[in-house]
Amino acid sequence: MTRSLAPSGDLSSPVVAIACVVAALSFGLLLLELIRARGRGATAGGGAASARAALGTALTGALAVLGLLAAILRPVAVTSRGSLVGPKVVVLIDGSRSMDLPGLAGTRRDSAAQALAELGKRADVRLSRYLFGEGAPVPADARTPDEAAAATPPPGASAAASAGAAAAPAGGADAGAAPAAAPPPARARAQRRSDLSAALEALARAADERPSAFVVVSDGRLDRPGPDDTAAATRAALEGLDVPVHTVAVATESARDASVRAVRTSGAAVAHQPLSLRIDIGCSGGLECDAVPVVARELREQGAPTTLATGTAHVEGGVGTVELGVTLDRAGTRILEVAIDAPDGDELPENDVRYITLDVARDRIRVLHVAGRPTYDVRALRMWLKADASVDVVAFFILRTPGDEVNAASDELALIPFPVDELFSVHLSSFDAVVLQDFDAAPYGLTKHLPALAQYVDKGGGLIMVGGPNAFVQGNYARTRLARVLPVDLDIGRAPKVDLGAFVPRITAAGRAAPVLAPLLALIGDEMPEMPGTNVVGDPLPGATVLMTHPTRTTASGAPMPVLSLGEHESGRTIALTIDGSHRLLFSAFASSSAGRAHGAFWDALLGWLMRDPRFEPASIEARGGCLAGEETTLVLRPLAGQGGEARVTIARLGSGTVVRTLTARVGDGGEPVELAAGRFEPGGYAATVEIVPAAGAAGDAKGATTRRDFACERGGDEWADPRPDVARLEAIARATGGASVLPAAAGSLPLPAATQVAAERHVAPLLPPWAWTLAAAVALGAHWIVRRRSGLA
Repeated sequence: MTRSLAPSGDLSSPVVAIACVVAALSFGLLLLELIRARGRGATAGGGAASARAALGTALTGALAVLGLLAAILRPVAVTSRGSLVGPKVVVLIDGSRSMDLPGLAGTRRDSAAQALAELGKRADVRLSRYLFGEGAPVPADARTPDEAAAATPPPGASAAASAGAAAAPAGGADAGAAPAAAPPPARARAQRRSDLSAALEALARAADERPSAFVVVSDGRLDRPGPDDTAAATRAALEGLDVPVHTVAVATESARDASVRAVRTSGAAVAHQPLSLRIDIGCSGGLECDAVPVVARELREQGAPTTLATGTAHVEGGVGTVELGVTLDRAGTRILEVAIDAPDGDELPENDVRYITLDVARDRIRVLHVAGRPTYDVRALRMWLKADASVDVVAFFILRTPGDEVNAASDELALIPFPVDELFSVHLSSFDAVVLQDFDAAPYGLTKHLPALAQYVDKGGGLIMVGGPNAFVQGNYARTRLARVLPVDLDIGRAPKVDLGAFVPRITAAGRAAPVLAPLLALIGDEMPEMPGTNVVGDPLPGATVLMTHPTRTTASGAPMPVLSLGEHESGRTIALTIDGSHRLLFSAFASSSAGRAHGAFWDALLGWLMRDPRFEPASIEARGGCLAGEETTLVLRPLAGQGGEARVTIARLGSGTVVRTLTARVGDGGEPVELAAGRFEPGGYAATVEIVPAAGAAGDAKGATTRRDFACERGGDEWADPRPDVARLEAIARATGGASVLPAAAGSLPLPAATQVAAERHVAPLLPPWAWTLAAAVALGAHWIVRRRSGLA
């Protein structure tokens, strides 16, 4: 309850103002008159008597003026009952991963909790707390500072650091409502960016109550506003909202640290072509750095990473740069690991290793085509390879076998010997794909190179084995290391090894759904031309996808014998085509219906699938927003239209091949994206393999088309790459908006706007009746007149 005085309610504000001005002028004229009279010696008596007379005249004159003013204004007593409403103050807490680094009190997140606790002691303001990071801010959770600190492990812990900033105690503060009506999350995820500008823009445009001030709690490592245009960008983000932005710096010094701050590439990554990596190394916190060794490696599905390049960064002034040239032999998604050998005393080893994902493109597909004898099928395939401008083909054909009788010396023949050793030991890695068509490995010395060919597939190469009298088991590939990378078992215990009976291949359910056969089926429908025969093979190996089968032949297990099978082995892909009659898609009575275009469509899709062309992948999968080690990761699966069924996602760790997660989801025929919660991962590289089983076979052991995407998880990502706080940027933000910049312990003393009183009940009572004010004024005027007369004033 408050009490105050006010003029009578029947007087308007202009009348009150005029009365006060007239009263002030009257008193001023009285003083002027006294001063002039004293100068003329108008007063009688001595100096002391004259002074007393002037003082009495002034006092009675003042009383007379006040009496007249009171008679006009007639003051009343106002008693009101109400409450104080504090101004709305929005507290923006940095929710990025950099807040888990060391700060003034434990981690920077702990320091933020201290600042919020100090702000919470202010009972004269209404606090609304938000986390800012990427995009619009979200309401902070209502945990206490102690709970927030307990839920936030320090850098180096295996679990993820908590993302939610601690809220202040309940006294004097309320949890603010977000601009959107979404409920506050129980635990917010750590952000990968610190976009303060986006948060200010969202709150400045919000339709609810405008804030009277902002308080930003951060370490200053902001993505926006940048370090160069901090003041202008901050004012622009407020969009004309003239309120102060106070800042609280949760850290002033960096930990002793050496880190890989950034890895940049110049130009696109193209297979078989050099690529330059520009690597920035930083040292901070007083850690002594001079020459820092740097290494770039490529992660493999199995085995240790392959070293691509090494170098040394010479650090001066805390910053060093080194350029490493690397060459990637395989196209597709490649994970590179860039690591440093940090000096002793490094307190943040988590940022000594960075992972980058490169989508390696192809300038041209380089294909090695090896055929055992000249046939129509060999000719048709070679013609197509040579006609495709995107394919660089190197072809070798065996025209004379070692047993041929030519009745001429070898040096008189124009034919060159088959350079098997040079091709499969020196130049093999330069090819993107190898086609072995009706080729016997034994007579030409290929047998000893089969282990190298299998290793070539493991490292990402593509292999197609095409049937014929000298292929598969008949070509001496059974019980070799190459046999284990093929998608079918080479069943050597069965006879015959070749079936010369004509047949029409049957397209499986997986074949009708797989994108790799879609171009062919669009031209010819579901019916294939008659084939002159097939090689005899066994059951499909685990993970293989059978697209075509034999109508009558079965394997040892009783299943239809595969004719066209696709398989993945470690980083590479293989295709087994047991027929040598695909040329009938080009020139035959059957091919006339499609003008011979079916042959090109068939081989373009097979080679495209082998090279992971997105057109022939059943789906794409990626980690939404990237992957941070220890944080919840969400995978987004985007199937092609028509690829409905059950999606089975297997996530394996690169290097060991250990399966760490298996996920399933239903996908529709419309190609709608599906989100899968993949959980948390340790730092490193991972391969996500997606198999989409058609709805008809999803309930059993049916196989579907597969695709794969590699991704990497970092412990801190970009937010930990540079641990130095930027206090100067926080000070610039506060200075640009008329705010103050303090440390967490002084957050409670920030100059926030004063509270406003809202009246709920008001009572007005006159101090005296009007006649009493008039009588008092008359008495005061009479007394003044008497004193004036006695002092000699006219």
